[in-house]
This record gives sequence, C-alpha cells and structure tokens, in this order.
Amino acid sequence: MHYHVLPSNSEQPAQGQIDSSGMNNNSEKCIQCLTKNISRYVADIKPLPPNIKDKLIKLMSMQGRITDSNISEVLHPAVETLDLRDCDISDNALLQISNCKQLKKINLNSCRENRLAITSEGVTALALSCPYLREASFKRCCNVTDNGVLALALNCHLLQIVNLGSCSCITDASLHALGQNCRFLHSVDFSSTQVTDDGVIALVSGMCSKNLKEIHMERCVTLTDVAVEAVLTCCPEIYILLFHGCPLITDRSREALEQLVGPNKIKQVTWTVY
Repeated sequence: MHYHVLPSNSEQPAQGQIDSSGMNNNSEKCIQCLTKNISRYVADIKPLPPNIKDKLIKLMSMQGRITDSNISEVLHPAVETLDLRDCDISDNALLQISNCKQLKKINLNSCRENRLAITSEGVTALALSCPYLREASFKRCCNVTDNGVLALALNCHLLQIVNLGSCSCITDASLHALGQNCRFLHSVDFSSTQVTDDGVIALVSGMCSKNLKEIHMERCVTLTDVAVEAVLTCCPEIYILLFHGCPLITDRSREALEQLVGPNKIKQVTWTVY
C-alpha cells in the first residue's frame, strides 16, 4: 500500500486547481478503451485533437488495429511517424495518407511473412504526397518494384534510411535512382534482392557516397568482390557492412577490408566463407 503525504498547509487543493495527473490517467484510460472498441467509435475519431490522435495512433499501431477502413479517420495532417509493421494494410491505406504532408518516417516492414498488398502503386502515392520523408522501410514487401523506389528517390530528396530487404523485384535501377537523387542517404538495406555489382557501384559512387554509413547487401547471389571493394573505396564513413550469403564473394574481400579500412573503424561486418 502506498501513501501520499501532503504538506500541512496543503491538505486540500487550492480552489480552482486541477489535478493534472488524474486527468492524464483518465485520458489514457479513455484512449485504451477507444482502441479496444475502435470499430464502434470509428466515426467519432476524426474530430479528436492531434495530441490525442498521436497517442491513439501509437497504441493502435502496436496492437495492429490500424486498417484500410479506419486509417483516414485516425490520421491528422501533422502526423510525422507511422509504424505500421503489425498492421494489415494495403495500397489503399497509402493512398489515404495524401494529407500527411509532414510525414517523416514510415515503417511497413514485415517481420515474419511477405507483405503482398503493398505495391509500387502505393509507394508512388506515398512519395508524391510526403516529400519530407527521412525513413522508409518496406522489408518483405515483395511486390514493391523499381518504379516505387524511383518515385521515392525523385520526390523524397531528404531520405536518410531506406529498407528494401527481401523486396525480391528490386534491381540495379533502384540503386541508380537512390545514388543519383538522395544526398543524405546513410543507411540502405537491399539484402535478398536482384542487385548486381553495377547497382552497388552506382549507389556508392553517387551523391550519397560520403554519407553512407550502413549497407546491408547479404544474400544477393550475383554480387562479387567488386561490390565490396567499391563500398570500401567510395564510402569513407562506412561502419556497418553486411554481405554474408553472397556465394561469389571470396577471401579477396576480407583482404580489402584489412587494406582499405583503418583499425577499429568497422563496427559490424559479416560474410560467409565458401
């Protein structure tokens, strides 16, 4: 049992004083109740103020309750972050984000199975509506193609983090587009895609070369030592480089690591010995 002792001269709250902690607790309980019964109250969500909606979005996202049918009611024009990893949505939801011009981060990664309902059509709509995107993650959105990435590269020049891991349709064209248009890019994941040495060279010799710090290119079966050497030569700030599961990469890449990278500079590197 816990006791809260008030000072002797403050046994009663001053007249007109509001107990803000109690209000906050009630607000949190209301949001939790609303989330659990969202289907009953979806029509009442739209007029809620942005600060309440932000809490609602966060809780609904964590519980996987944002859907194509309610996302337009939940969002507000000033929303900056959407973490939809656990939500079952499609391109239709992305088409409804058009009013969120301030969106800076969207996470559509799928942790377990491929997400089929997100395609380049939705990604293109997102790119055209949200020019201030800094982070866009589409891991295992296997129907996202080069067309979607091209739209992002051409319209979202502030991109810093892009995750295309296991987007199996992605080719060198996506890396060409990112390298030519995204100066601030510092982290990119194109693992388990169709990318070749030419795509990697185009990326790391592009305008983001001096900013790239983290590259995930594991399980790209056509990559060779040329790709690894290009990264190490062109990207002075690189400190995470993952290229395990690339059967054409040889011990030559390990030697390049020793020759081209200073001591203690690389924080994480992985490769597979065949």
